[in-house]
Amino acid sequence: MRHSFLSPLAGCLVSFSLHHASYGLNPTDTITWGGDASRAGYESNHNLDPRVIVSADWGNIWTAKLPGAFAGLALEQVLSQPLVYTTDDGIQYVFVATTQNNLYKINAKTGEVVTSRNIGVPFMAADLGSCFDITPCIGVTGTGVIDPSSGLWYLTSKTYSDQFQNTTFGPKSSPGRANGRYYFHAINTSDLSEAPNFPVSVGGTVFRNNPRRQLIAGDQHQRPALLQVGNFIYTGWASHCIQYNYTGAIIGFHKTSGAIVEAYAMEGGEEPNTVAGGGVWMSGGGLAYDGAGSMFFSTGNGYAAQLPANGSPVGGRNPPTALEEAVVNMRINNDGTIQPVDFFMPWEKTQLDGADKDLGTTPFQLLPSSFTCPNSRRIGMVTGKSGKTYWLNVDNLGGYQMGANRLDAAIQVFQHENSVYSAAGIQPLGGYIYINVNNQKTRVLQFSCNANGDATFVEVTTTAEKSAQYLGVGHGTTTSLNGQPGTGLYWMTDVDGLDLRIYDATPPSDGSPLKLLRGFNIQGPGKFNHPVFGDGRAYVAARGSLWAFGAPVNLPLNCTSPIAFPRTAVNSTSTPIPVTCVANVATSVTSFNILGNPNFVASGLPTLPLALAAGDSFQFQAQFAPMQVGPLSSDVVINTTNAVAGSSSRTPVTLTGTASSTSALLNIQPITLTFNTTIGAGAVSKSVFWNNDGDAALTVSGVSFSVVSEQGPWFTPNTTSDGGSQVAQFTFSDLPSSIGPGSQQSVGVVYNPPAAGNHAVFVKIVTSGGTKILDVFGTVGSQPVALYEFQRADGSGWDPYVPGQNFSFGDVAAGTVRTLALRITNNGSSTASPLGLTVSKPPFDAPGYLRASNGLDLAEGTQIAAAQSANATLYCAPPEVQPDMASSQASAAWRINTNNDQGAVVLGFLSHHRDLIRACRFCHFFHHCLELSNDWDLFRGCLYERAIDDDLGASFRDHINFIHYFVGQLNQHDIYFTAFAVVCSVHDPVHNSIDDCVDWTSYLAVYYAVHDTFFDAISNFVHGSVGDFINDCFRGEIYYSFDNLIHLVNLENDLCERNKDKYHNQSNNGNKFEIDNDKLKNDDDHAQPNSPTERWHLLLFRMYRREAQRTCLDRGLHQRNSDDSQYVRIRSKASRL
Repeated sequence: MRHSFLSPLAGCLVSFSLHHASYGLNPTDTITWGGDASRAGYESNHNLDPRVIVSADWGNIWTAKLPGAFAGLALEQVLSQPLVYTTDDGIQYVFVATTQNNLYKINAKTGEVVTSRNIGVPFMAADLGSCFDITPCIGVTGTGVIDPSSGLWYLTSKTYSDQFQNTTFGPKSSPGRANGRYYFHAINTSDLSEAPNFPVSVGGTVFRNNPRRQLIAGDQHQRPALLQVGNFIYTGWASHCIQYNYTGAIIGFHKTSGAIVEAYAMEGGEEPNTVAGGGVWMSGGGLAYDGAGSMFFSTGNGYAAQLPANGSPVGGRNPPTALEEAVVNMRINNDGTIQPVDFFMPWEKTQLDGADKDLGTTPFQLLPSSFTCPNSRRIGMVTGKSGKTYWLNVDNLGGYQMGANRLDAAIQVFQHENSVYSAAGIQPLGGYIYINVNNQKTRVLQFSCNANGDATFVEVTTTAEKSAQYLGVGHGTTTSLNGQPGTGLYWMTDVDGLDLRIYDATPPSDGSPLKLLRGFNIQGPGKFNHPVFGDGRAYVAARGSLWAFGAPVNLPLNCTSPIAFPRTAVNSTSTPIPVTCVANVATSVTSFNILGNPNFVASGLPTLPLALAAGDSFQFQAQFAPMQVGPLSSDVVINTTNAVAGSSSRTPVTLTGTASSTSALLNIQPITLTFNTTIGAGAVSKSVFWNNDGDAALTVSGVSFSVVSEQGPWFTPNTTSDGGSQVAQFTFSDLPSSIGPGSQQSVGVVYNPPAAGNHAVFVKIVTSGGTKILDVFGTVGSQPVALYEFQRADGSGWDPYVPGQNFSFGDVAAGTVRTLALRITNNGSSTASPLGLTVSKPPFDAPGYLRASNGLDLAEGTQIAAAQSANATLYCAPPEVQPDMASSQASAAWRINTNNDQGAVVLGFLSHHRDLIRACRFCHFFHHCLELSNDWDLFRGCLYERAIDDDLGASFRDHINFIHYFVGQLNQHDIYFTAFAVVCSVHDPVHNSIDDCVDWTSYLAVYYAVHDTFFDAISNFVHGSVGDFINDCFRGEIYYSFDNLIHLVNLENDLCERNKDKYHNQSNNGNKFEIDNDKLKNDDDHAQPNSPTERWHLLLFRMYRREAQRTCLDRGLHQRNSDDSQYVRIRSKASRL
């Protein structure tokens, strides 16, 4: 299985058939670049066992020559990656397209070129001025994609206009760039013919988002791998060597009609048409898709100068119209059009442009789901020509200069010694990343989550080998054997040295270099290449050839192979075909085995062991004895012990045949039927097909039922009023008595249990075409209950959904982002059925700055088990605004329905946008923060911004004086408490004493007047109900200790008793108590604290001690008057702590 966002079929949402052919996907096929649309390049489905690969049995098994040589110029190159696909004949083929516009269909096992076709004369590099990145011919350079629902292979080709077809020319007589043409093709994989409505001319296409520009076929280049999403095929476009007035673009086509459904230019603004940039080329890597409506890609240099080099950060959710040097998240609409919804651009974008250091030299790769951390659920990565690798939050790419100090808001940035043009290898087994750096060793980094919940990538080793000194080291690729631990391999190609290198993917524990397992020399491998995989084999394209690697290597026997049997009826045996084997070396045959399936028989085998000298021969008979219809194949494996080293110990003899049935043949689809439902949901109906795959009529002689096992006991069911057969909780309808040749009958099954539980029935069908057992299982649970909750803005917990009320983001400052979680819990009983989201319409592509982070979380079809929860994140990102703009609010709605009877809900989300800069400038220059006292959050923000903003020039003493002025004016002690806490959190690290923060004389003068205010402030601080006290005021710099405060409460009695005489004295009349401040001043039992946290604790302690003195005083009064209400009030407040 693949551990990634989606499977290779995720984008193929609609299927159809042509000419009654049957299309599908062999699990070992590779139909798109990198194995699937995530472009992670991790593939676990190709039967690649490291134990076999390291043996002498594995090596170059064949090399297919590609004969194209247009005008005798040179051997053709393969820059688009081959694809591996099993066609409707059951044979796996490799499909190759070249720079000379030649297409090849090659048998994946034998290397035989089955058919080939030319789709147009190639375009000449001579028509591109000084650009010779690809030379001498440019034809197909972007990797295509195969739609398994139709068997069509989609690709683009660069050629010339019609008058130059079927002619020969050379670099000195080329037709010229103005005659260049680009076509979009749909090729039948059966015979390489063109599908109806194709090819489609792309040149002259006007861009939807910028009608002033169009694609000029001679000037532009289609290099990235194509992407299929449902009915649409998307292509990426750039330039040849950044020449001419090109614009990067995405152009989408309908897969059946060929209609152009989208043409989106990366230069989409008001810049002059002569401004070039934003090419989408990625060294041939693929456009990525997350399976949930978002396409991702990276772009190259651009010169629109839309974003200044300094001083103007832009949030990712506000993409510019010039998408240059960027990673882009494009939302795919239902009609195939696209819209940018998020972006990332390096902070030094202007410098990268000037130095021609494209970000977009590698594709943006969506890492497998195992690469996840609490703060970054989905992670993607890209590496540019600058040598920087960026790991980005897929759900919040980071915008432009949005990080600290106006740098990158990336999860992590890793700088390499040189530029990188290759997609990384990504291995979930162990969390490793492999990056091929030009002319350097491959770097290996390991993923982990740190204590803060952030993703980190740490270099753990390198390879011993360096990549070639010149450009072209290939993209990284990783495999495993069905995801089994310890089977990971890292594959890479290079243009020099060992051209194919295979490493153990797990770095040695001692930090030594990655272990090279195998290395092979290939003649003329293409640049930016990578291996492509089939069933146990790897294929590498080279100049004029395709190389296959697998087992065996040097065969000790030369046997008749492959053997193709004539069409044979099922349950019969073909005429034997003799197989002759001649020994290539001295060897001894030790055993025979048939691998694959039991549809083939070997007979007449020689007596074993059989010793053979070189040149000796033997024979045996092979027969086709199919037990199922359709194309079948297997291998007879002859095991040997060889006298000569370097020969395989296994010689395969391939057997193929197509099976038919002249008699009736019963086939049940599916053979197992499963129900899952909920009490109260009503009866559930499904169907099962009873097929007659034979050429004669099928008669049903009996149908029996059992609720115990497939062995019975069998009984006759009850007959319902409408003629159905009722067995326990199941009712069967339309049971046939006969089925015509090549026909099928749909049998209905209804499941209607009265109570929760698990149920089963076994159906035995006896026919003239054989006997089959149909297993039917059902599970019914109690009603699930949906609990909707939204994370509080202060992080203190969750608010449940109340109909008619919005979930709140609180106040969010301009230029900041607040991300909160929506949680849905299955709150039913322990027997509850899974809670299913039948409708989920997140505000992912909604207008405004309050949106869901992606369209994947809590998507339709999500299942939540009893007592389990699932989350999605939403964000509020108000843009920077002109100072002195009024506050505003944003809203969004998420419509959800579930598989229970609670009905649909519309979850509303609301946020307020506060312009703190406006308020802070107001309070700084006019000292009118007093006017903000009615807006608690705005006042705190004002104070904090004023304290930390050097540009405003506010000093520590200015803040203290301002606070005392505030207290003296309004006598609002709770606001005073917040104010000096904010100031201390900013300035205290540079002061020796926390007492500098507080003028106790001024403070206590007003503080002691109202005891309740202080207790309320402390209590609210402890219980977290004073807004975002910690997050907004302390910003993570100083933290309180709940245990410390509790300890202060417990000390109260001891404090009063020990200091009764020291801190207050009774007057002569016994009714007046006074604080002895001199004694108090000299009785500080605490050493001077060293850290901000310790200073804060000491501050709280001193404040509490003074209150304790007051409490002791009141306690003395209480002794005189037990009805004293002041004492009762203070004690009740203190008990809250």
